[in-house]
Amino acid sequence: MILTELTTVPTASLPVTLLTQHLRLGTGFAEDGMQDELLEAYLRAAISVVEGRTELVLLQKTFNWGLTAWRHYDRQVLPVRPINVISEVKLVDQAAGETVVSALEYRLCPDDQAPSIAATGLALPVIPTHGSVELTFDAGYGADWDDVPPDLGRAVLMLAADYYDNRASQDVARLPSGILALLARFRPLRVFGGT
Repeated sequence: MILTELTTVPTASLPVTLLTQHLRLGTGFAEDGMQDELLEAYLRAAISVVEGRTELVLLQKTFNWGLTAWRHYDRQVLPVRPINVISEVKLVDQAAGETVVSALEYRLCPDDQAPSIAATGLALPVIPTHGSVELTFDAGYGADWDDVPPDLGRAVLMLAADYYDNRASQDVARLPSGILALLARFRPLRVFGGT
């Protein structure tokens, strides 16, 4: 399984101003915006950590996911959530020949914990021998920071601020307990082996 991010979050969607306010950085000076690039980097790092811990995509992005086999013949749980739309399913044979699957053969099953692609008939399309299937889909709460649930947004700001305040520290693996508490209810549930 290979999950590839095809798009990135545009800078305009990042809450740089909110982070500036959270850090209580001065405003109204000639140096306004001087640290925006640094704050953006810490925000992107904090978003990556939160997304990794929760398997959630905060701001909308497009992904490509390649598989060599379906986990179940009629349904496949997707690797991140929330999923907005599956835009393409493509079968790739061992000679790299591609066949786009009709959207009538599958459907998106939205779910808070385990969104999936499901067959509209008896089974998902047969993956060619020594081949693969590639799914292209959009995931995320929305394109704007206001679309992100408040607790997740707060966790990102707190973590980005922690990175900013402790940028000389070598201990980047730890997450403060306040952030862990905010993320706890968003962690994925593992029931019946993740099916």
